[in-house]
Amino acid sequence: MERKGIALVGNILTDNVKFVQSYPEKGMLATITSESLAVGGCVPNTGIDIAKLDPELPVSAYGRVGKDFKGEFVVDQMKKVGINTDGVTVSEKEPTSYSDVITVSGTGERTFFHNRGANKEFSPEHVCLEKINAKILHAGYLMLLDSFDKIFEDGSTPMSRMLEMAQKLGIKTSIDIVSESSGNFFKVTKASLPHCDYVIINEIEGGAIVGVEPRDKDGKLIEENIPVILKKLMDLGIKEKVIVHCPEIGYCLDKSGKLTAVPSVKLPKGFIKGSVGAGDAFCAGCLYAIYNDYSDEETLSFANLVAINCLSEADSISGIKHKDKIKDVIKNF
Repeated sequence: MERKGIALVGNILTDNVKFVQSYPEKGMLATITSESLAVGGCVPNTGIDIAKLDPELPVSAYGRVGKDFKGEFVVDQMKKVGINTDGVTVSEKEPTSYSDVITVSGTGERTFFHNRGANKEFSPEHVCLEKINAKILHAGYLMLLDSFDKIFEDGSTPMSRMLEMAQKLGIKTSIDIVSESSGNFFKVTKASLPHCDYVIINEIEGGAIVGVEPRDKDGKLIEENIPVILKKLMDLGIKEKVIVHCPEIGYCLDKSGKLTAVPSVKLPKGFIKGSVGAGDAFCAGCLYAIYNDYSDEETLSFANLVAINCLSEADSISGIKHKDKIKDVIKNF
């Protein structure tokens, strides 16, 4: 069987994006200047971005929503760009998961207040791997999928077992995670890494997994630590390559030990309308590039451009354009 396309498995939610001039001090008030409803989560964000980059590439979604307006909204948004949503199930008990995204105007800095909702019910039994004809399965987010993040006595998790089975079926696997401070963070993520062909995460998440600080106390990137983080991640069993993206620069380490780094484009002041979904956009660019056999340098450059397009709009998907037009956003820089 010739595999084709990319399958997204994991979180489906809506983002309630709200803009403020600045965050208030504890106990104080901040005025919301504008707000909007947008899709959110690994599956809609990454899936829609890929579909917009290349409408000819088959994309399928697997997740769970509530029987409510927000569930209908996010599924409809995926269908509009041609994503196959047959793998999206509906909960009779839980609402569609959502995040209140409080964004600072001008800087794009944001804070999330999250309701897990129907994502709490989403489990491997909702994903029939034998029916997935995709070339790559991308799962996320680890640490936000209760039924996938349980730890068995042997140290494995439902997620790690699903990824292992996918690989046995000939599907390449990829994961994304969220920054989370619980005591299970290392155990949950470590269990899945040996069953991943690709891992695409940010420097904070990568550093937390291997116990190496990516930034100093002032928030400055410790550049010499990033290659160490990548090497330690690969040593945990990743099969093909690990990509770590920072606002300043993107890194890729492949199985041969080749390290590639591509600096980010310096954006003009006021360009960033919002940073929600930028990590998913970078991930979508990486997955598309990997799927199409781009070199590691081309992959990082392409993913960087996709992320910049995302930053040009307030929500997670509106700024993404066709792959042939993503350079347009920086042509006057």
